[in-house]
Amino acid sequence: MDYRFTAVLILMLTMLAFFTEPAYPAETQSNVSGSNTSIEGGYTGGATTYQSGSSSNSTTNSTSNSNIKSAPPTSSAPSYNSMTQDVCAVGGSLGVQTFGLGISGGKHFIDQNCERLKLARILNDFGMKVAAVAILCQDERVFESMIQAGTPCPIDGKIGAEAKQLWGKYDHERPDYKTYVKRMDDRKKADLKAQKKITKEMEAMDKVIAKEKKKKKKNKKYKKDTSVHKK
Repeated sequence: MDYRFTAVLILMLTMLAFFTEPAYPAETQSNVSGSNTSIEGGYTGGATTYQSGSSSNSTTNSTSNSNIKSAPPTSSAPSYNSMTQDVCAVGGSLGVQTFGLGISGGKHFIDQNCERLKLARILNDFGMKVAAVAILCQDERVFESMIQAGTPCPIDGKIGAEAKQLWGKYDHERPDYKTYVKRMDDRKKADLKAQKKITKEMEAMDKVIAKEKKKKKKNKKYKKDTSVHKK
């Protein structure tokens, strides 16, 4: 599978998420209402007496501001399909939505393991059993299982013991070469550790034997000295 497309898409989406300014509609509403009343001259009406030249002013101001933030429509990742069951293609898509901008994309990816199985099945149907095994052996898991079973994968038209000899000579061509090298290094370390343990045990055994010999020699000398004194 090609992961470069996915990596570039994720990088672009991350940059958009950090550097895009939020977009939202702003609404401002202002209302002003008022009334002015001016009365000149003197007159009397009911229980209220207005003096000459008096005035009455009444003003009402009302202002309201509101900012409404709303998200834009959601970004939808496109749907991808293989169109047919006989094609080893897998669809992948991704979408990201932020305030102000949304982006999405997709791509088809080839499933190599699916292709390998289909090719091996066709070769086997044609009677090409060795070729079918050889194409399956391109998978490192199959290759390793064949080695562990004592039936190494075909190479250069050779099978069995001859194939094993060639794989040992050209081990860099193994599909599991990296895993193989690591396993060999681990085995060397394990063998070295086991050898050191055996050497340590042998040295301890030699010390015990030397101690026993020294003790026997001392006892022998003691018996000899005792017999001389008796005489």
